[in-house]
Amino acid sequence: MVKKKVPDWLNSSLWSTAPPPPDDDRLHRSAPKPIATTTVDPPLPVAPLPPPPPPVPAPVVVSTKEDPPTPQLIVDIHSFSNRNRNSSDDENGGSDQTQLLTELTKKVINIREVRRIASQGIPDGGGVRSTVWKLLLGYLPPDRSLWSSELAKKRSQYKHFKEELLMNPSEITRRFEKSPVCDPDESKSESSGVLSRSEIPQGEHPLSLGKSSVWNQFFQDTEIIEQIDRDVKRTHPDLHFFSGDSPFAKSNQEALRNILIVFAKLNPGIRYVQGMNEILAPLFYVFRNDPDEDYAVSAEADTFFCFVEILSGFRDHFCQQLDNSVVGIRSTISKLSQLLKEHDEELWRHLEVTTKVNPQFYAFRWITLLLTQEFNFADSLHIWDTLLSDPEGPQETLLRVCCAMLILIRRRLLAGDFTSILKLLQNYPPTNISHLLYVANKLRTPSSG
Repeated sequence: MVKKKVPDWLNSSLWSTAPPPPDDDRLHRSAPKPIATTTVDPPLPVAPLPPPPPPVPAPVVVSTKEDPPTPQLIVDIHSFSNRNRNSSDDENGGSDQTQLLTELTKKVINIREVRRIASQGIPDGGGVRSTVWKLLLGYLPPDRSLWSSELAKKRSQYKHFKEELLMNPSEITRRFEKSPVCDPDESKSESSGVLSRSEIPQGEHPLSLGKSSVWNQFFQDTEIIEQIDRDVKRTHPDLHFFSGDSPFAKSNQEALRNILIVFAKLNPGIRYVQGMNEILAPLFYVFRNDPDEDYAVSAEADTFFCFVEILSGFRDHFCQQLDNSVVGIRSTISKLSQLLKEHDEELWRHLEVTTKVNPQFYAFRWITLLLTQEFNFADSLHIWDTLLSDPEGPQETLLRVCCAMLILIRRRLLAGDFTSILKLLQNYPPTNISHLLYVANKLRTPSSG
């Protein structure tokens, strides 16, 4: 069998990262704890929520002690017409950014054009990313005149979900006791001075074991809620936006908690799986930092529906019963392996045949958490710009980005053994995100030779 030739463009020095100097301690950092899939009920239809669109993130673990810069109020995203369009274009794509801002001012937005421009990167300031992500996820309709009514409807729906699903059963009981009860003997008891006894239905009694009992369901949910609480507190501990004792951080944690609990209750086939909080965090961060206060205060509701939209394309990765199916996580990891073999067979053979590094050892976290743990937070937002804007859907783009991550450090991987390779891939080195996305886009076309 003739060995498949490695494309010339892969041999360029641009595609590889030089080995670190001897005193580089990146390879000795402790690997982040793997996210374990929990046993859950068989999958049921995803909540009575919006249909499934596209989105997903990408690669590099860089620990930082400072928050990524909060979007500056350069532009009021909801009044783009006030922007000075005569500003000179910069080398980072000022022309495209101007086109994007212009497109967002139109009465009916061309989503296809927004996808094209957004795939090259979205401006950090002015709340632009917040609005574009909502458009890409189908949360906002292309017709701007419908935004107000659609948002009001969705936010009202989420408020109703919270009232129904986050209420403590004791509150339900109190409401029942306050409701008028048609008791023919009530007047007699009042006239005789005997206090009437509240009639509590069997399903509302705290000791009821019935499947329809709100108390029985409440106790069953306790374990999941405790797991959510633990994970929310661990979400980006290096960012003051999510962690700390400040009222602002506490309110943000509470919003994440509410969203995850509501999602778990509306989706009994998936419930909550550890790591979902990491996918939720970028969405809430972007929406909560919208300079338009009306949008910022409704970030929790907006984030919920966009979170549902993202998971609709990846929900099977969180269901353990489907791990070995054609739609499960192992099947997706196998697709990544085949993609690498197609574009760089030499590297694929070294990893999986020579050193026997199973791609599940590193790709499981990359794929299930949409690369939110492999890069610093600000870089992961730029990766998500590309993931969410791809009309093919986020999963195919995600696999290309993962494959590009391997190709970029191929020289170091080819020179390593099992241990050094695993440490490197579980602690991915810093890289230029724009370059990474360029290489990933290059993988769209089959390699030649």
